[in-house]
Amino acid sequence: MENNLEKNWGNDRENTPECSRGNSSEPSRESTPGSVPENTQSCKGKTLLITGANGFIGKNLTARLRAMGQHTLLLFDVDTPPEKLAEYAARADFVFHLAGVNRPKDPAEFYAGNRGFTEHLLLLLEEAGSKAPVLVTSSIQAELENDYGKSKREAEALVFGHEQKTGAPALVYRLPGVFGKWCRPSYNSVVATFCHNIANGLPIEVRDPAYRFPLVYVDDVVNCFLAALDGAAPRDRALPGLCHLTCDVYETTLGALAETIQSFRDSRKTIAVPDMGDAFTKKLYAAYLSYLPTNGFSYPLDMHTDARGSFTEFLRTPDRGQVSVNVAKPGIVKGNHWHDTKNEKFLVVRGEAVIRFRRVGTDEVIEYRVSGDRLEVVDIPTGYTHSIENVGKEDLVTVMWANEPFDPEHPDTFYEKV
Repeated sequence: MENNLEKNWGNDRENTPECSRGNSSEPSRESTPGSVPENTQSCKGKTLLITGANGFIGKNLTARLRAMGQHTLLLFDVDTPPEKLAEYAARADFVFHLAGVNRPKDPAEFYAGNRGFTEHLLLLLEEAGSKAPVLVTSSIQAELENDYGKSKREAEALVFGHEQKTGAPALVYRLPGVFGKWCRPSYNSVVATFCHNIANGLPIEVRDPAYRFPLVYVDDVVNCFLAALDGAAPRDRALPGLCHLTCDVYETTLGALAETIQSFRDSRKTIAVPDMGDAFTKKLYAAYLSYLPTNGFSYPLDMHTDARGSFTEFLRTPDRGQVSVNVAKPGIVKGNHWHDTKNEKFLVVRGEAVIRFRRVGTDEVIEYRVSGDRLEVVDIPTGYTHSIENVGKEDLVTVMWANEPFDPEHPDTFYEKV
């Protein structure tokens, strides 16, 4: 694949000027939804037209660009006055054409919304004499013969033709299923639907658990688009204008997807942290959290309470141990045990304590005085019986990490007073 790619389209900086022609000493102010934050002006900024700005990818791209605070944004969506498009096309240094139709009542709307609107946009750019690069979100379904795929393929052909006619670079991305925050559930994304329903305690339907399909994460897509904005979009030499994503594409099945997302909900009871070493799981969990109901961000933990205080497990992982919170009343001593292999770290975050150690088989007692006023971690080595005493006047709160989750069948804990 590498030999078929043109690494950079943007060596000709006449198409992407260092200082936007849309910039001026007076901040640009567009009407909603095309409003431009006052801090988007800079010497290196560009004026960017984003169609479909209120859609899933559009919202994520717009939020990132606004956070960068570098560019002037001209946002166009279905509720923008139509006459604004000609003005925006004339001003734009770069076009993100994200608008499209994918769930119409009438198949004819595919062609009107995908091919027709693209044709209209390109005509406005041509009439304005613009050579702005045009980045288009297409679909892997463009290779299929359904109405959606054909309408996307016809829109692609228009963009390729626009480059040949005007010299404005065409940057067409055929995207697989995209998932992430702010995607509309019960519409055209199974990830969004599963995440929303499971997070809200609603049922899901898995019609074919073995069905395989590709997915890409929206933040990765945004990163690819920003690279394209900087002139680094790998284009296919066999089909100039067609670009390749430079991020991971994940293959999964409906059954595996449903099982993984359900495990996210269950993790509040098991306190098991999802496998953050797996890139897909990490990104899927981030997406899942964005669908939590606003009254469901918090959840209770199982506190083991007695007259001495409490002990509460917070997080468990299969390969990074567990984290707990220990509360001890004034004068209370906890511990007086040692471990063969299990090891721990103690961090007092409130109160005052003395942590005592004695190597098993010896008489010398070692003391560490710690306080929540000066955070420091104390390692608990193997083979040392140890205890922690609250020597202050308030509750002692200690964050404790152990290298392995507690296993009642093999506790690796032996009582012996320090």
